[in-house]
Amino acid sequence: MDIKIRRYIKIPMSDGVKLVGDLYYPHGKEKFPLLIFRTPYERDSKDYRENAKYFSSNGFGVLSVDVRGRGDSEGDFIPYFNEGKDGYDLMRWAVDQPYCDGRIGTYGGSYSARIQWLTAILNPPGLKTMISIVSPSDPFVESPTGIEEPMHLSWRYLVSGRTNKDNKEINWGKIYRKLPIASMVEDLGFEIPDFLEGLKHQTFDNYWERISYQNKFHLLNIPVLHISGWYDDEQIGTFINFVGMKNGSATEFSRENQSMLIGPWGHEVNKDRKLGNLDFGPDSVIDLRKVELDWFRRYLMEEEMEKWKVKIFIMGENRWEYYGNWPPEESKEYSLFLTSKIGANSRFGDGRLTNELNGNDYDEYTYDPENPTPFITDDTAEQIGGPDDYSPIERRDDVLVYTSDDLRHDVKIVGPVEADLFVESTATDTDFMAMLTDVWPNGYSQRLCDGMVRCRYRNGMNKVEFLNKGVNFVRINMWNTGHLFKRGHKIRLDITSSFFPKYSRNLNNGEDLAYSDRIIVAKNRIYHGEKYPSKLKLRIIEK
Repeated sequence: MDIKIRRYIKIPMSDGVKLVGDLYYPHGKEKFPLLIFRTPYERDSKDYRENAKYFSSNGFGVLSVDVRGRGDSEGDFIPYFNEGKDGYDLMRWAVDQPYCDGRIGTYGGSYSARIQWLTAILNPPGLKTMISIVSPSDPFVESPTGIEEPMHLSWRYLVSGRTNKDNKEINWGKIYRKLPIASMVEDLGFEIPDFLEGLKHQTFDNYWERISYQNKFHLLNIPVLHISGWYDDEQIGTFINFVGMKNGSATEFSRENQSMLIGPWGHEVNKDRKLGNLDFGPDSVIDLRKVELDWFRRYLMEEEMEKWKVKIFIMGENRWEYYGNWPPEESKEYSLFLTSKIGANSRFGDGRLTNELNGNDYDEYTYDPENPTPFITDDTAEQIGGPDDYSPIERRDDVLVYTSDDLRHDVKIVGPVEADLFVESTATDTDFMAMLTDVWPNGYSQRLCDGMVRCRYRNGMNKVEFLNKGVNFVRINMWNTGHLFKRGHKIRLDITSSFFPKYSRNLNNGEDLAYSDRIIVAKNRIYHGEKYPSKLKLRIIEK
């Protein structure tokens, strides 16, 4: 189908600011369903143009728009704070255009996904469905640390001004280590007022409520296709959104028409069969555009298309599987308990994951914020981590390593992963990190998923509660995985107190997280045994 393009359309917002967009549409068709795509990354980039041409050649109109303050659009760019209302105004304008048949769908990834949700909760006219790809969560969900993470500053630099900046020229390693955290922006040579304002709000308060959506699924009544990857550094948002809509959206129609697709991908989904050192095979890359097209045909053109609930790629096995829910009803919760006799410090210790509780003991390590445990990643936030080999990191004595025996048969883990820990620290506030890895026979310790808890927020992000004297309980959400541990491999859990620079360093002083630079070295303990049954919680599908 031939397409035509109308460029540089000025779209008025209710406050007088004009956004600028391009309309791609099928030639000779007077009315059509309209797909809206909004981006802070310049609407006229090659990939965005190709997507718009694909959908419009299949009968849809596509309105591709620069968000406020970026590209050709007027106004100031303040991430997320204007996007809900702007999206509402945009759709109210769009449904009145003579070419729109009254049916609107939205699509996009990352920033372009989260702003779909911020608009959808306002119930804009015409919105019938969304495709949400690698959507960020509400504040403090991905990073429950009370402040914006160091690596996020590389993204802030990328989108500063109206056009994308080259963030590869900056010495990010130096900036990430700068203290206090509020001073990191000084080396960038310009001010970011909303970054500094956000640092003042270190609990979830009304400031963050303005850009939150994951407590509002009950307001929504639309089908959503949720897409992410196991190594997407914002993976958790997709699972929260799918489960939240399936269980809590406004109507049975909405609850029954949610689908989720998870591949062996990073934040840029479906890019390559390889990620880091691993090749996930020829089936790992799919015709994702066709999946998205079929979704829009079903819900905007009322065509019959293949329907499924959950489609996920099982790593290790390297094949796709279908399930009816998340977590899969076929999976059963299973616990492996932490234990050691001499000490679990480093992979050369005797830390073990076992089926049974053994004795009462603890493992102890020193956490020095000047020498944080590294998280393996590139310098910028485009992709944070992957299926990396953590065996070199596991040589450190400030990493507690708990490993199962060699597996006698394949073990398929599909679902959320958690660590329940009984902890103690000489500090009033410190962090605990947990990482699940697959240890291959050659010693390669493949990262699968991880998570963290900042102890002052262990009972929620809405208040600060410093550690009690003695033993405290913490639960670490390690997100989700779908992975087959092969026979002869081992299951491993690493515990430490920093994954830097993925997360900001806790200085252990209990002071202001953004403006303090006083470092305290902490002694941290993990208790285990019958009295304090620290454990790794998995969901296993038995064949």
